[in-house]
Amino acid sequence: MRTAIAATAGAAAALVASGALGVAAAEGPTSSSPPRTVSVQGVATVPLAQGASAATATATYRQAMAAAVADGQSKAEYLASKVGATLGPAQSVAEGGGNITCSGGGESGYAEYEGEQPDFGYAQTSVTPVVVGATRGAKAPLAQTVHRRRKRHGAPAAKAAAAGSCTLAAQVALVYVLG
Repeated sequence: MRTAIAATAGAAAALVASGALGVAAAEGPTSSSPPRTVSVQGVATVPLAQGASAATATATYRQAMAAAVADGQSKAEYLASKVGATLGPAQSVAEGGGNITCSGGGESGYAEYEGEQPDFGYAQTSVTPVVVGATRGAKAPLAQTVHRRRKRHGAPAAKAAAAGSCTLAAQVALVYVLG
């Protein structure tokens, strides 16, 4: 009887050990490494009418974002070629915001944008976007550089529109898989 109990206990221990070893082997490190990637910032600017409506400003912003994606893809293809890789599909895309600048206003050369604001957004990324058209070396999220419309008392809209031209800038962060 003692022998039967010892044999049963031994068999149970062997089953537990083989089950535990099976789980440990399945949970062990895998041999595949994460895919190589390239991260870029795509930037684009497009003209915007001084007194644009919200719909026009938003459409222009989306046009600029599309151009920024094309710019980022071009940069990623260039970088991939420099390291002997091919560009795979985009792994992630993040909106980097935008800004509107106008020129031609008075002595400063700056004119306030008088139109409606587009739907600027800013996704959190690990890369700090660079403000397009900023002074050399200045870095800040583009969403913080959006110029807000100020009420002007007694200034006719035609005079404001004649003040100069405006440019809308957009930025996107892209991560591509390298092949």
